[in-house]
Amino acid sequence: MTRPAPETIGRFTIHARDGEARRGSLVTAHGEVETPIFMPVGTQGSVKSLCPQDLRDAGAQIILGNTYHLYLRPGDELLARRGGLHRFAAWDRPILTDSGGFQVFSLKEIRKISEEGVEFRSHLDGSKHFFSPEKVMAIQANIGSDIMMVLDECVAYGADREYTAKSLELTTRWARRCREAHPKGKNGQLLFGINQGGFCKDLRERSLAQLSEIDFDGMAIGGLSVGESIPEMYDMLGHITPQLPAEKPRYLMGVGTPMDILTGIEAGVDMFDCVLPTRNARNGTLFTSRGKVNIRRAEFREDDSPLDPDCSCYTCRTFSKAYLRHLHVAQELLSYRLHSLHNITFFLKLASQARAAIGQGRFAQLKARYAEVFTSGRG
Repeated sequence: MTRPAPETIGRFTIHARDGEARRGSLVTAHGEVETPIFMPVGTQGSVKSLCPQDLRDAGAQIILGNTYHLYLRPGDELLARRGGLHRFAAWDRPILTDSGGFQVFSLKEIRKISEEGVEFRSHLDGSKHFFSPEKVMAIQANIGSDIMMVLDECVAYGADREYTAKSLELTTRWARRCREAHPKGKNGQLLFGINQGGFCKDLRERSLAQLSEIDFDGMAIGGLSVGESIPEMYDMLGHITPQLPAEKPRYLMGVGTPMDILTGIEAGVDMFDCVLPTRNARNGTLFTSRGKVNIRRAEFREDDSPLDPDCSCYTCRTFSKAYLRHLHVAQELLSYRLHSLHNITFFLKLASQARAAIGQGRFAQLKARYAEVFTSGRG
């Protein structure tokens, strides 16, 4: 792979617009990423049941790794000695790492927040650890990711306004410390800020104003899809996204379904990640151009048709619904791989279709077509 020139790393170019939707490209140290893009989640250095070649064949441009999990196992210092996660996992394309904040803050009973950072106990063995903004930057530097995230507090849905306001101020102070620990351009690693503020629109705007004073390479939206209703999420998404810096990439963290992604793109989001494609695949729920398929259903027992006739992935080219159902019911490990390969391909194709539609000025038609297919609205 030809590495980009150092002076081009971080360059974000918008090539086409359709309303608020944007088609663009972001240059990273390990190559250019076309947006809008879906990033498969490789929590512990692998996208569950898939190998790097599977991901390349599916069209993955960038994957996500989890700082919390990689820090605990195998350890960020081991990764640094192995040449970083790219070399360790044999993945030569871009990697984004989250800060581990969401995982740490989900450990409600075994963590303690302070101005300095957050103390927590490992879910693996109960050992005590501490994440400061500086520590999180050092861990991600050892991992060697192309895009790093600041340490933030993800406020639970339903948190009161007073707590949410204090939390976003803490997140801003942590964000400044992250940037100070990782100056712009260091090691060719980009750093994104994270907008917080719960479901108070004025607090979201306050968070954005504070973060915009810090020279981040991109801006993420955190704290959505945390238990709120679909209308609440879409309302906040439509409110805050167009206000994010227009010249920088925008990333919606941990979201979501096909309709969530299309709604985010419509609002102006460029990057998405979610565990849903592979998690649902392991449970037998598959996404197709005709809608969701529950492969466990008895109606597929003798169905010789492909899972999705409009999909060109290995699973759909090769196997029948009957065989896929058999693998799932028999709990064969191959089921995980074939189902995950299809779902990841579907989500990456969705992003590719969105890029094409934006360039042709027909994004609204694309979204309307999928809305008809996924009639639940959450599809």
